[in-house]
Amino acid sequence: MNVTIQAIHFDAKAELNEFIQKKVAKLEQYSDEITNVDIAMKVIKPETSENKEVLMKVAVPNNELVVTKVADSFEEAFANAMDAMIIQIKKTKEKARS
Repeated sequence: MNVTIQAIHFDAKAELNEFIQKKVAKLEQYSDEITNVDIAMKVIKPETSENKEVLMKVAVPNNELVVTKVADSFEEAFANAMDAMIIQIKKTKEKARS
């Protein structure tokens, strides 16, 4: 599983990258068919609250799952994106079985 983390228009701290790497590794327990995980983080409208956006793309055979979440912090947005992605992975797995 290849993981790409991209910080758009800001420098991500090492702690944030480590947090994301650790959480993304847990996706393998939901599907062993994941080939790529792309994460893009950016700040939108810097003067407002809830201005951190995380876009997460997960490539599985014959499909690409995409989730976008916005929150006050990148950690919160990423955690919300992970929760939504896990649901999508489970649904995709169920469809493949039936």
